Amino acid sequence: MSDKEIWVIAEYDEKGIKKNTWESVSAARLLSEHLKLKPAVVILGNGIQRFAEELSKEVELVYSIEHLLLSKYDSNAYVSSIYSLIKDKKPAIIIASATFRGKDYIPMLSAKLDCGLISDCVGFEVKDTILFKRAVYGGRLMAAVMYEGAELLIVTIRPRSFEHRKIETAKGEIIQFKPNLEQNDILVAVREIIKEVGKRPDLSEADIIVSGGRGMKGAENFKLLEELADILGGAVGASRAVVDEGWMPHLFQIGQTGRVVSPMLYIACGISGAPQHLAGMSTSKCIVAINKDPNAPIFKIADYGIVDDLFKVVPVMIQEIKSEGTRNDKGGIFAWKMLL
Repeated sequence: MSDKEIWVIAEYDEKGIKKNTWESVSAARLLSEHLKLKPAVVILGNGIQRFAEELSKEVELVYSIEHLLLSKYDSNAYVSSIYSLIKDKKPAIIIASATFRGKDYIPMLSAKLDCGLISDCVGFEVKDTILFKRAVYGGRLMAAVMYEGAELLIVTIRPRSFEHRKIETAKGEIIQFKPNLEQNDILVAVREIIKEVGKRPDLSEADIIVSGGRGMKGAENFKLLEELADILGGAVGASRAVVDEGWMPHLFQIGQTGRVVSPMLYIACGISGAPQHLAGMSTSKCIVAINKDPNAPIFKIADYGIVDDLFKVVPVMIQEIKSEGTRNDKGGIFAWKMLL
């Protein structure tokens, strides 16, 4: 194996390392096998020892960038800190999640390093070289971007594009790195962080998403989708048209100007399938579309299509799942597969 490294930049919250980070670690391991690179993870923050130790249980090398000024996320501080470590260690490839945070600072880091960036990848294949796959034209086409061994490449990976392959290792090495940060490096003052409160999973990490479009006819009707999502243990999403109407907050918007998701199961209710919406969900593993219009574009990418009134179909779905005695803690995916 080469001395060159392939890095994953970790994300975490109060509960621990985020699922998208473990998915990126799995992607890095697969790439490392083909390119003979050494996997490592980079984590930034203040008071992050427990997170670094959590990472070290599955990764042989962890770089812990710790500083008081990294207590809260700031894109400029992130870029400055990671840049310093890159110049010192000179990795071959850097992987980050294509989350709100990743989409914020990674382009800045790429520009500062003057290196290539392949964004929002959903997979790769190995031929004579590595071909990274990413959706283009609103998810209607899949582009293959060739990697030919550039000195440094940055890749962002769409959450849920890779499975977390848990590999227990002897405790990995944790290397501390102190960045040269000063107060004037912090360009944004975070006054308050308002977190979404609820029992449903985050859209970016949900296995199942039930999403509604203009066909829902009003905000009050989303209770129907919430009931279906809760039975399946999933999350609720919405199209841009719904958000523009004020029926749901922007937080729930899926599409090019909202959240980009890739769940195991995506149920589209009353969504016609505008290109900007397809760009945000077309890589879902299984897509079920319910729409009265047989010519709705959503049916072109759906694995299963139901041409009918969603207000007739969804209650039947709910009743059928309930009759199987399936609840959140018993696996909604299994219940749905039984219905299919």
